[in-house]
Amino acid sequence: MDENLREIVLGLVAAAITATAGWLARSSLWRRKLRRKQRFFGLPENSSCLLVVNKDPAVDEWTVAPNDVFALLELSALIKECGARADVVAHDAARQGFGERTEICVGGPVSNERMAAHLRSLLPGVSILRDGEKPTTFLIDAERYPAEKGLVEYVLLARLTAGQDREDARPVFLICGQRGITNQAAARYLVRHHVRLARRHGPNGNFCLLLKVVNSQAYGPDVVELVADVTRAARTAPG
Repeated sequence: MDENLREIVLGLVAAAITATAGWLARSSLWRRKLRRKQRFFGLPENSSCLLVVNKDPAVDEWTVAPNDVFALLELSALIKECGARADVVAHDAARQGFGERTEICVGGPVSNERMAAHLRSLLPGVSILRDGEKPTTFLIDAERYPAEKGLVEYVLLARLTAGQDREDARPVFLICGQRGITNQAAARYLVRHHVRLARRHGPNGNFCLLLKVVNSQAYGPDVVELVADVTRAARTAPG
């Protein structure tokens, strides 16, 4: 009887040790993943992030377009996961430089003054062409990327540190789409693929990607393809 009891106790102790070791391993892995995410987004615990949003060009008063609201919701959830907080600011009210805290700027330069300023200073190789009421066309390295509304539309997704060499410099993320739904698509792409982006470009790396949103009238913001890494062309002013 004593022998059986001893075996039961030893079995329970071994199970408890195994369960504790597994929990510690999972906890350590989760913390490492969280630290990598925080570093990539420049969002350590209890930090703040600036979410800059544009005005809905379809209305006269200051209103955020529905798809941009959805983009902000996805980004806000990610920011919360990092243990940080988000301050939402209108594009014409944002007043800060680079490197002090992370900024995520959403919207095209036509309706977002902050985005227009970022393109001029950070991505001088990107030109935005307009033809009346038609969606904008991107011009990058002499290549045109026109939008076919609801069928093929493009969005730029960039992570830039604006020449800041400090290890703790906070990045600027740009989500510059031809339509509101492309902004939501790029925000979702960033949330879903940030691990792969950090692995490819480095936790402090700069990049500018051209994404294509396919058949948004049927698939919404879900079908996104990487067209090209246009970092070099986008950051080089035309000669």
